[in-house]
Amino acid sequence: MRAVWYDRQGPAADVLQVGELPDPEPGPGEVRVRLRFSGISPGDTKKRRGWLGSTMPYPRVIPHSDGAGVIDKVGDGVSEARVGRRVWVYGAQSYRASGTAAEFTTVPDDLTVDLPDDVSDEMGAALGIPGITAHRTVFADGPVTGATVLVHGVLGAVGSIAAQLAVLGGARVISTVRRTTDLPSAPTGTVAIDSDDPVSAIRALAPGGVDRIIEVDFAGNADLDAAVVHNNSIIAAYATSADRPGFPFWPMLFDNVTLRLFGSDDFPRTAKREAATELTAAARAGSLIIPVERPFPLDRAAEAHERVDRNNRQRVLLAL
Repeated sequence: MRAVWYDRQGPAADVLQVGELPDPEPGPGEVRVRLRFSGISPGDTKKRRGWLGSTMPYPRVIPHSDGAGVIDKVGDGVSEARVGRRVWVYGAQSYRASGTAAEFTTVPDDLTVDLPDDVSDEMGAALGIPGITAHRTVFADGPVTGATVLVHGVLGAVGSIAAQLAVLGGARVISTVRRTTDLPSAPTGTVAIDSDDPVSAIRALAPGGVDRIIEVDFAGNADLDAAVVHNNSIIAAYATSADRPGFPFWPMLFDNVTLRLFGSDDFPRTAKREAATELTAAARAGSLIIPVERPFPLDRAAEAHERVDRNNRQRVLLAL
């Protein structure tokens, strides 16, 4: 099979290789997926470049956890009825050496989700890490019906899906963007702000404070968040701009704020399955809009990685 891999960490152009590798065979409980698209997330590029001092977990890594394709072979214990099913894949390279940047990948059967006929392969390949992370940040603490949810970075891959899921869940959604020109791009159903005084703008919309905050930069927004929460609010953070963020401890303590941190590789398996089911249903209903760039061919994988690191507003895919 044709595949992309790296044997050492570093810049994409220096370490990513494209060539032929043996076709994988599914083990017990696994399926083999003939991939059509591979989705690239910031986590994939961070692993490749050794972010935060990470090292090579395996001698060779085929990157990317997300993808979409057709099951063409099954291992022992998996029904033959799975063969021929269109599926989207998540978690392929989570604690595993071989992800979706190849013509074939083998994964446990429960990491594949049937893709409805009216949902494109591109959409399926774009759901994985950002979709499951978004679902978890919104719903980990229960329903949001009637709640006011603040989503920072609403044009990012996770923020955009989180805002849409919160709207579908019955929440009132306030979102933040960086520039006035970005306001028209905010997801339908959200109230987007770009004010020089975001605290006043948010308080004008939610005088009593917001119930939940979906946070893309805990370090950068900690003071803002402390100023717009109410007692017993929840901050759901999945990223930060500083590795050791400071935050206003006493104001958050007096407001009994719950800070929840989310790392997608280690979400409970049941939570991932629930997210996958609900994301698929939303995609089938036409309730999710996920901007996807024109897919890159396999031999331009390095360019695709660099694109992800420059701009995470559109999903970047490899076409297999």
